Amino acid sequence: MDVDSAQHLRLPAQARSGRPKPPAGIGRTAPWILMYHSVADEEEDPYLLTVSPSRFAAQMAWLHRTNRRGVSVGELLRARAAGRADRLVGLTFDDGYADFARHAVPVLHQYGFTATAYVVPDLLGTENGWDIEGPRKQLLTVDQVTELARAGWEIGSHGLGHRALPGLPADVLADQTRESRRALEELVGGPVTGFCYPYGAVDLAATLAVRDAGYDYACAIGHSGLTGRFALPRSYVGDRDGAWRLRAKRGRHRLRDVVTGLRRPRRAAR
Repeated sequence: MDVDSAQHLRLPAQARSGRPKPPAGIGRTAPWILMYHSVADEEEDPYLLTVSPSRFAAQMAWLHRTNRRGVSVGELLRARAAGRADRLVGLTFDDGYADFARHAVPVLHQYGFTATAYVVPDLLGTENGWDIEGPRKQLLTVDQVTELARAGWEIGSHGLGHRALPGLPADVLADQTRESRRALEELVGGPVTGFCYPYGAVDLAATLAVRDAGYDYACAIGHSGLTGRFALPRSYVGDRDGAWRLRAKRGRHRLRDVVTGLRRPRRAAR
């Protein structure tokens, strides 16, 4: 089974029923953004979401060795707007696992990299109960998120409670986007401008809700079917990905996303 299929199976059944809407924008090549979840040593990894600390260190060493620098998505988009993003790679960590602080941050510090951690404000300090078949993983606590933000790490929203957004009623969709942003801004004491769709599940209504909630951008996954500033595609990274596989994924990203734009989605007709 390939990685995209594994990600798809992780989705709740109700979020898999509809076909994606047409892309929200066409334009320049999308920036290269890598999608991580957990960095830990695990014997079981049914959803292929975990990268071992040693493999993660090797992947960051490869970026450094090839004269690339890992950055948060916010930094990447700002550099792109200024024409300075040629050797930058976005680094994202979904779900807000506590092992981000324990295993990823020290390696990123070593190379002067930054990254974005997308957290679930209603579940901070608990576990990944949404992964039915996977091992229990501790999530970042309120204090850890506060400390990370104070240290300069970008904190983004992953929804209030890790619910897939497509198909939700408008009021619930607004809560998942607006209220998660409000809660995190109160927690970190500053703006929260990035959103990441739980399970990578996105449709046009979700992108519009994220935009209307005041975010500057949102991350999806490579096969989401939508593109644009509020559905930025990302390349999955797993524990099997060494140098040659990362190089191949970079090439595939460039071929697949040459028409991806960064325009904001238009407001839906009322």
